[in-house]
Amino acid sequence: MKIHTIGFTKKPAEKFFGLLRASGASTLVDVRLNNVSQLAGFAKRNDLEYFLRELCGMAYVHRPDLAPTQAMLDEYRKRGSGWAAYEERFLDLMGRREVESTVPRELVDNAVLLCSEDKPHHCHRRLVAEHLARHWGDVEVRHLV
Repeated sequence: MKIHTIGFTKKPAEKFFGLLRASGASTLVDVRLNNVSQLAGFAKRNDLEYFLRELCGMAYVHRPDLAPTQAMLDEYRKRGSGWAAYEERFLDLMGRREVESTVPRELVDNAVLLCSEDKPHHCHRRLVAEHLARHWGDVEVRHLV
């Protein structure tokens, strides 16, 4: 199984959709909590779904159960709790949600997990992909940057 990840910030639309096309993935799984009010217009839910279908031949699925809670985001972004604390809290949340059991494997097989961060090292999409890989085994994670 192959799981890709991508963030949309600091990428012009041409690069973003080019990376998606080149990945060969069939579905984009949006793991953002809020998928309608983002800085990049092409990343808003309805626009993104249209562009994915027309430019990449990809399906779009929003899975907020793979996103952090608003309280977790606020603690990390506004109160500066630090990445280590955020990562620990988020992984605990994924465990409590039992996403390895509730997310269908066929949904993320050859799919791209999307969030906003440009690089995966401090982003929850990486944590989701790694969490699933740990629980499922035989999963290759590839970050599109």
